[in-house]
Amino acid sequence: MSDSLPREIRGVLIPITGGRLLLPNASVAEVITLSTPDPVAEAPEWLLGRLAWRGWRLPLVSFATMAGLAPQENALNSRVAVIKALGGNPRMPYIALVTQGFPRLTTLSADIIVPSRDSESLPPVVREQVMVRDDSAVIPDLEALEREVAEALDMAAKASA
Repeated sequence: MSDSLPREIRGVLIPITGGRLLLPNASVAEVITLSTPDPVAEAPEWLLGRLAWRGWRLPLVSFATMAGLAPQENALNSRVAVIKALGGNPRMPYIALVTQGFPRLTTLSADIIVPSRDSESLPPVVREQVMVRDDSAVIPDLEALEREVAEALDMAAKASA
């Protein structure tokens, strides 16, 4: 059965404030210029607002703030990575993440990714902290991220109603 699994996959290292994210290349829909988001009332600090993108109003998230990697987002030279959501929520098929530049494509295999920290002490939105060659990165838990964003948006909607 393991013969049917790919030996290598294409990934992206995405620079964020305080670190890097590691994601499969297929999860990134597009990288766009950061524009001023529409505010979301009563939102947590990590939910920076909503951005218009291809007819959608995407939640803009500072993963660095959400995961505790940085106390606040660095807006200088920021971009936005539009990530495909996994949960099947028809109102939120994408989530926008603030980045610090452009993602870097990389080829990944089991011998290149080395866990670098005890997974029990990681924030809930981080699945694993790893070393990819000489780069430290975090692998986000996209399902947990999506749940947190959906809950924050629901709470903000109730508070403003």
